[in-house]
Amino acid sequence: MRYLTVTYYRKPDGRIDESVSVVRNLRSRDYTMASVILDFRKLTVLKASLEGRTIEPNFSRIAEYYHEHYPSTVEKLFEYNGYRIEFEEQSQNTAG
Repeated sequence: MRYLTVTYYRKPDGRIDESVSVVRNLRSRDYTMASVILDFRKLTVLKASLEGRTIEPNFSRIAEYYHEHYPSTVEKLFEYNGYRIEFEEQSQNTAG
């Protein structure tokens, strides 16, 4: 459990679907097909693009984004690779 790979697919109806996987070793297919590849051992972005556009390779920002959607997966990746990461929880205060 070292890499988080995210692949986006455009469905025939135009909607975008994603496939998220955690892998120990990357294959050449991962580099070709994945839109996002994060290395949780070195805390680096190996690939970050969406529909041909490159995304700023900011590991913290991208990891935080995927943590919002896949919290247990991202937390396990950090822990498995020897990191203890605390994400700031956003809270909304409402006056009532």
